[in-house]
Amino acid sequence: MKSGNFIICWALETDRNLLGEQSDSSSHPNFFILVGIPGLENAHKWISIFFCIFYILTMLGNITLLVVISASPGLHKPMFIFLSILASNDILLSTCMAPKVLCIFWFNSRLISFDSCLLQMFFIHSFSSVESGLLFVMAFDRYIAICQPLRYGSTMTNNLIGKLVIVLLVRAAVLVGPCLILIKRFPAFKTNIIEHSYCEHMAVVKLAAADIRINSGYGLFVAFTILSGDLLFILISYSMIFRAVFSLPSKDSRLRAFNTCAPHICIFLTFYVLAIFSFLSHRYGKRIPPYIHIILSDMYLLVPPMLNPLVYGMKTKQIREQFWKVFCEYWGSSK
Repeated sequence: MKSGNFIICWALETDRNLLGEQSDSSSHPNFFILVGIPGLENAHKWISIFFCIFYILTMLGNITLLVVISASPGLHKPMFIFLSILASNDILLSTCMAPKVLCIFWFNSRLISFDSCLLQMFFIHSFSSVESGLLFVMAFDRYIAICQPLRYGSTMTNNLIGKLVIVLLVRAAVLVGPCLILIKRFPAFKTNIIEHSYCEHMAVVKLAAADIRINSGYGLFVAFTILSGDLLFILISYSMIFRAVFSLPSKDSRLRAFNTCAPHICIFLTFYVLAIFSFLSHRYGKRIPPYIHIILSDMYLLVPPMLNPLVYGMKTKQIREQFWKVFCEYWGSSK
């Protein structure tokens, strides 16, 4: 018997024996069963090595960035405050997904309660929304710093930073919250087996024994409202930044500015390309093998959070200097 068929048969048997019959008062399953990466069940142990490494590097990099920025008064400036918020969001985003995926790979722990599944879905999509918003806000911060340096101090105040963060959090909750309400309203589900490694919105919606057009349409609306809107403003900001950079008289100044901005562009393009692919492939990617779609969906939650501390943090001269200063002070005090 093929491993994929074995997993489905095992899931059905587990659901029947462990979970019992569905109560009449509930329209949804008590539990969902996460398959992992369908088609690559035999390789789960090997794939888990890379997932574990990515997650460890994500945690180490972002925690280090938070410690360095919080311990360095000279870094308590708007750009570095945004970096610390981004690092916090990256920790939360990857933690919403990676530990459960590793439990599936290592311990075959595939069960997740209905409410826990919706909670995971809410946090993953909310933190993804906040991530997108922070990339836009950081691009705006760089635009003001480079194109309007005389107005930077009066524009990027702590009050504005606080308001922007609140707006991003409210936007995420307001847009993602209705997805959960719409799922709760489904009268029944065809199965409780999710052919994914985490509770992704459309992966759950497709299980419903009902018309899913409203859910699918609203999911697309949310995805393009957040991702396309933020990406458009990021591209506009960086086009203005590059126009200002290429007008600089010094070739060395132009090169330094380009070397700073180019990695940022690579990072946010990686995030947006993988995110848009993940959203669209559920609806229009019937010819794409499921394991390719799911691996890339997982990577969009792991790779950008792992690379952000390096690209936005350690490539910044002030961060590097403060990192070695904090490291030397800690090392000297521990002796």
